[in-house]
Amino acid sequence: MKKSAIFGIVTIAVAIAIIICTYGSSSSYGTFRDAENGGQLHVIGHLDKKKEMIYDAAKDANYFSFYMRDTLGNERKVVFTGTKPEDFDRSDKIVLTGQMKNGEFQASHILMKCPSKYTQDKVEVTEADAKKASI
Repeated sequence: MKKSAIFGIVTIAVAIAIIICTYGSSSSYGTFRDAENGGQLHVIGHLDKKKEMIYDAAKDANYFSFYMRDTLGNERKVVFTGTKPEDFDRSDKIVLTGQMKNGEFQASHILMKCPSKYTQDKVEVTEADAKKASI
């Protein structure tokens, strides 16, 4: 076999491996009902400001819970194992990454989209990650 043919086969094998790894680690978007079926999922929604948010840094700095409505209006309790993100109360839209456990959505990552305090046309984007927050 020629060296160029071997190189081509190895290149194709590496490309296939990269595609499989990328596809396997990606998660999809859905609702809380989709999350009940299991698996890691992104859920888009709005913070329910009428319901209680629980965060007490003195008791447990890595526990934050709140209620959120997804795009279909389903409301669930969300538990984030990290510190409460700064300006969380101002958030307009929230994207959570996580999964359902015992009727609660266990979030591992929060992406907040907040209206800017300086201009009406711009939107601030803030991220919180449970892995980074607990270090």
